[in-house]
Amino acid sequence: MAGAEQTQPVSPKLPQSVLFCCDQNAVRSPMAEGIMKKLYGHDVYVQSAGIRSDLDIDGFAIAVCAEIGVELDRHRTRSFEEMEKRGDEMSSFDMVVALTPASRAEAAKLTRFDHLELEYWPVTDPSGALAGDGREAKLEAYRKARDEIVAYLQSRWGAPEAI
Repeated sequence: MAGAEQTQPVSPKLPQSVLFCCDQNAVRSPMAEGIMKKLYGHDVYVQSAGIRSDLDIDGFAIAVCAEIGVELDRHRTRSFEEMEKRGDEMSSFDMVVALTPASRAEAAKLTRFDHLELEYWPVTDPSGALAGDGREAKLEAYRKARDEIVAYLQSRWGAPEAI
């Protein structure tokens, strides 16, 4: 199924490689990458990218992932274009998981001739939520997005070995 898109769990079997994508690769997709590595180990090649990469990794994303033992401090944002320049072509992944509507559309366009799975997991954008409501309210918004990612991962591939 070239460019076939799934929205429901298909199989608990882990793919060999997964690319998570969002708009900036600064919040949701690096969180998903780090959490998947933590939950399912390094048997799966996991990367993340964004449509653009003009932001640094978000400090709130780093903080809420650290709460569950996921380290994002060294993450460097990258775009689809930068990813391909470094040799990680989208066609080399077994699965692409889009976390935003815009990245879903871009991934579908870029993979329309490739034989890989494209899934859409609409994770809440915590970066625009509750602006000005204080640090704790912002952290709660980021925790909600983190927990949505954990729920999608567990729904798709079963209970993890650790968290």
